[in-house]
Amino acid sequence: MTRRPTILDVAREAGVSKSTVSLVVQGSAAPRAETRARVEDAMARLGYVRNRAAAQLRGADTGLIGLVINDLRNPFFTEFAASLQGALSGAGYAAVIANTDEDPDEQDRVTAAMLEHGVAGLVMCPTHDTRAETAMRLERAGIPAMQVLRRMDAGGAALPFASFDYRTGGGDATRHLIGTGARRIVFAGGLDGRQITRERMEGYDAAMQAHGLETRCLPGRPSRTLGREIALRLAAETPRVDAALCFSDLVGLGMLSGFAEAGVAVGRDIRVVGFDDIEEASLCHPALSSVRCDIGGFGRDVAATLLRWLGDGVRPPDETRAPVTLVPRASSAG
Repeated sequence: MTRRPTILDVAREAGVSKSTVSLVVQGSAAPRAETRARVEDAMARLGYVRNRAAAQLRGADTGLIGLVINDLRNPFFTEFAASLQGALSGAGYAAVIANTDEDPDEQDRVTAAMLEHGVAGLVMCPTHDTRAETAMRLERAGIPAMQVLRRMDAGGAALPFASFDYRTGGGDATRHLIGTGARRIVFAGGLDGRQITRERMEGYDAAMQAHGLETRCLPGRPSRTLGREIALRLAAETPRVDAALCFSDLVGLGMLSGFAEAGVAVGRDIRVVGFDDIEEASLCHPALSSVRCDIGGFGRDVAATLLRWLGDGVRPPDETRAPVTLVPRASSAG
């Protein structure tokens, strides 16, 4: 090698990530002994010498992890960010958190800024319509980077993906509603054509078809407002729908409000199940049944996965799915 070896050369030689080499160079205790030895051997073979001035300029010693979230106003994503940040903090890392508000342009801006400031790794819950260039930028950065809860619509295949088993959750919730005697069951909320909507609907569709029942979807951007509007619309129909599986708890909470306004008793006249099991689901009246996604545990698991990648060069699987659990409450169980 005629030029001066770089940290990327060492990473390739040792078969680890750039961030792992950086941790070894910094004297971090995170990498395992065998990983550290492999990196040090590679440095010796290549004649690598650390450029301290360059390291300071690029912020390599900051111990920062980037966290890019599509909608921090949603309690589901807020809890994920808080649990991930807490786990990273316990390992000596600081999380730099950005809210993109479902804007792919803002996502590109904050991602570029985080990379410029030398984050050691990055976790992204991508916006809808994320550009392929966004994933390419993360790949070129040479740092551990994951997509979570949503998969990028384009170009994100090379980034490890972690989420929940939404299909199983949709099926369990639908079979629960059928078991209560419901037959006219709608799927309420979710943007039409989006992958996460399809995943949550797949279990619903399969369960309905298995029982010879007709499916019906009422799409829309998930919110309390949408749930209320759907509830008022359904309350005015004859024959009335007798159950609803909601894309999210926010839609479910809006439906509780709308049905109350229309004089329809949830849990008796109509049954409702939400998705995510945010804290408010168990505190409202009637309490909202929900497909529980352990988002706090998920955040901690993602942190542990990223730390293994950073410390030991252990890249996570291309796809990981965490289990879900149906939590029946008064809104569907009566």
